[in-house]
Amino acid sequence: MNVNVQWDGDERFKAVTDSGFEVMIDRDLKQGPRPMELLLAGLGGCTSVDVMMILRKARQDVTDCVAQIEAERADAVPSVFTKIHVKFVVTGRNLKPAAVERAVKLSAEQYCSASLMLEKGGVEISHSFEIVEVE
Repeated sequence: MNVNVQWDGDERFKAVTDSGFEVMIDRDLKQGPRPMELLLAGLGGCTSVDVMMILRKARQDVTDCVAQIEAERADAVPSVFTKIHVKFVVTGRNLKPAAVERAVKLSAEQYCSASLMLEKGGVEISHSFEIVEVE
């Protein structure tokens, strides 16, 4: 896997992925997110994909899944993440709490490479979930 990140001559960079997608990265938030925001977005995407795949395999009728991520960073430079909490808000019909709990746990402990990598780097990561029932 490769990503090229090229400076645009100002405060911005353009990241181009192997799959051909482009993302602007901007320290001043004028044309894109900050790098550390993208890191959290990557974590959220990684774990959300896992949770949804596991819930679908468990035949749960999921209509929406949102990962709300809160993070704390060290005060000193480098201001690395020290704690991250991922709360899943899973919406659907007749969802089984045990199935949602299992999906979140499997992602956190076995499948989400981003989460596992951050934990190995010393970041404390916690998870929770909320179920929203719809008709």
